[in-house]
Amino acid sequence: MPTVEDVVRLLGGPDAAASRCRVGTEAIRKWRQAQAIPSRHWPAVIAATGLPLSDMPGATAGAGQPTVETAPMPDPEDSVPEGATAALVLGDGSVFWGRGFGARRTTVGEVCFNTGMTGYQETLTDPSYAGQIITFTFPHIGNVGANPEDMEAVSPVALGLVVKQDVTEPANWRATRHLDDWLRSHDVPGIAGLDTRALTVLIRDGGPPHGVLCHPADGRFDLPALRAQARDWPGLEGMDLARDVSCRQAYRWDETTWAWGRGFGRQDAPRRRVVAVDYGAKRNILRCLADSGMDVTVVPATATAEEILRHEPDGVFLSNGPGDPASTGEYAVPAIQGVLEKRVPVFGICLGHQLLALALGAKTYKLRMGHRGANQPVKDLATGRVEITSQNHGFAVDDKSLPAGVEVTHVSLFDGSNEGIASTDRPAFSVQYHPEASPGPSDSGHLFRRFADLIEREKGGS
Repeated sequence: MPTVEDVVRLLGGPDAAASRCRVGTEAIRKWRQAQAIPSRHWPAVIAATGLPLSDMPGATAGAGQPTVETAPMPDPEDSVPEGATAALVLGDGSVFWGRGFGARRTTVGEVCFNTGMTGYQETLTDPSYAGQIITFTFPHIGNVGANPEDMEAVSPVALGLVVKQDVTEPANWRATRHLDDWLRSHDVPGIAGLDTRALTVLIRDGGPPHGVLCHPADGRFDLPALRAQARDWPGLEGMDLARDVSCRQAYRWDETTWAWGRGFGRQDAPRRRVVAVDYGAKRNILRCLADSGMDVTVVPATATAEEILRHEPDGVFLSNGPGDPASTGEYAVPAIQGVLEKRVPVFGICLGHQLLALALGAKTYKLRMGHRGANQPVKDLATGRVEITSQNHGFAVDDKSLPAGVEVTHVSLFDGSNEGIASTDRPAFSVQYHPEASPGPSDSGHLFRRFADLIEREKGGS
């Protein structure tokens, strides 16, 4: 019978074995140590190697037929490693052990990864991350601490975070708190010490899994219950999360973007009125609108066309946000269509882009992996210009579903997916990425000026 070492070799080595079986390399080490492969991974091993069930380390032959031992076998992944105080348990049953920090609690959601090298506080407070546990591929998370200026919402929205290295003391002049203390104060758990490369490969190859991040106060792990919790979580498809992160009532916004030596400014001489529909709006988007000469009124995600138009806007902005656009669209699409009928200029970002597409008659779908990071190349088809953009989305607009009168304006140079649309017969356009650059590059900040110019053209320059 082949040994565990033989099986790992047939799978292509430890890294390839971890990828094929959707586990971390730490799990492969434990297989070798215990000289047994957990039975839940046998189907993947058999499919990849062609070995019969009887050759699986841990299976025995009886009465001439391959059978599985009836007595429960010890699972090498189920023993808590020395020093481990937290675990990330995935829906396929695999376990990543590590050291917990932040809040002592358990949370369940979709596990994604973000490739940004900076701006982790803005990322954690981005409402578009509702329902998600973020794996940061950059290892030095926490080294700039936390401060009250880099908040994109009142509090963090991400469910938890996964990092490679332990959070260190802050080493930045703007820091006012340690990241660990900041997370505890907002009841957000974290786990460090994982093989984040292996986890990222797993997400890249198999899509974002459901996962449970467990950082228990008593140090006890009920792995069967945690696996069941991860497996049974329904997922983001079909979820309307915009209601959860939206404001509850309308309010005015006049704060402008941050500048060196000044901090945030105020817009005291606006030229036009804009209504921003809050599906999970980031603060820096609202600041950019104010910077562009807008008197901004923010309204809840559930606002009707009548409620939006009551403010007599010169333009309407559709914000970013979390969840499945098709679900949010059940109430958002009729409102957007009502605004379009009045020929009020419309600009959408992220979820707002997807909702505008739905309102114009297109469809959306869930991406296999999603785009999350600050290094995403996007091509403007009109100019040929390539911009490096900040993105955070798991759904996309289906180009093939775009009706007549709607054109593709931008595409991703990573996977060719849609990154922008424009109506040819109505004053409306949108992009999938985040031109407000918080965090990320400012290549596409000109889009706010484009929106302002569109409003001026529709108003006849009056």
